[in-house]
Amino acid sequence: MHDTNLTIRTVTDRDAWDAQVNALGGHPLQLWGWGEVKATGAWTPRRLEAVDGTGRTVGLAQVLVRSLPAQFKALCHVPRGPVVAPGPDGWGAGPGVGDDAARDAVTRAVVAWCKDNVGGVGITIEPDWPVGTPLDLPGARDAANPILYPVTLILDLTKTPDELTAAMGKSTRYDIRKAARTGLEVRRVTDEAEVRQVLAVYHETAERASFALHEDEYYLAIHRELGEHSVLVAAFSEGAPVSFVWCVASATTSFELYGGIDDAGRKLRANAPVKWHAITLAQEAGLVRYDMNGLLNDGISEFKRSFAQHDDELVHSVDVPFSMWYSAWNKGLPTAKKVVRKLRGSR
Repeated sequence: MHDTNLTIRTVTDRDAWDAQVNALGGHPLQLWGWGEVKATGAWTPRRLEAVDGTGRTVGLAQVLVRSLPAQFKALCHVPRGPVVAPGPDGWGAGPGVGDDAARDAVTRAVVAWCKDNVGGVGITIEPDWPVGTPLDLPGARDAANPILYPVTLILDLTKTPDELTAAMGKSTRYDIRKAARTGLEVRRVTDEAEVRQVLAVYHETAERASFALHEDEYYLAIHRELGEHSVLVAAFSEGAPVSFVWCVASATTSFELYGGIDDAGRKLRANAPVKWHAITLAQEAGLVRYDMNGLLNDGISEFKRSFAQHDDELVHSVDVPFSMWYSAWNKGLPTAKKVVRKLRGSR
């Protein structure tokens, strides 16, 4: 059983942090580079390591801290964390989930550190743990303003390619096979000039679907800061990108961030082969999960569901209030509402 009296240490070594996140099966939103991307805006990343009395790392949490106006002061957010080490016998519910004692101890230690060192209205924790995973966390309550979606679709990459394609819808399989015949070139994009071309497709997608985008520099920061962990796949027709999906990847998990398609790509039905290539790259790299990042009742989610015959659900977001202003924040003061909209737009 784990020592429940943990010490929190802050980590300032990028390579050491990423090595630990990957060794413990952590989510890509816990990688150092993601914190640096968020730091281009209003977030400040803090990397916390929970160690036991022997100095053994029991868990990790990249905490994003956002300053809030006036008395609200700050909000802490743990995206798809904490990452928890398995029990001494290797037992746990999956990569980064750990056993009950370790999970409780790590999460409590992270919350206590944030309360003592950051303060503000509280902390929102959005773990990468299957729904039903127990967590004994004093003061926790359902998050009033979650940032990430708990219902998603996660492909099991330990299955064979034939098993994965067998679970697809018929039209999705057809579109993947058709790509070669239509002359589409589907490949990973690593050159920054081509990343900028892909962003032009994203702008067209956003204009057509009426959703807001970050400035281009935000997306270029993903490309630069995540490096090899940034996996951007695009379909090219006549030398120009027409469709893309952008993922970030840790040692275990590929996580979709963004996707888009222009009119030419829609005519060529280029979405399916792009997503399948991203899935294939993740599988070839030895990852075990491909997370499509949220399901809603919309056309995009319908397309995602065409890749499998199931949904997945993660532990729902939880809040731990730190101050009397937590209730005011969640009751929808005009300033709070404005900031929440910013939070949702900066996932």
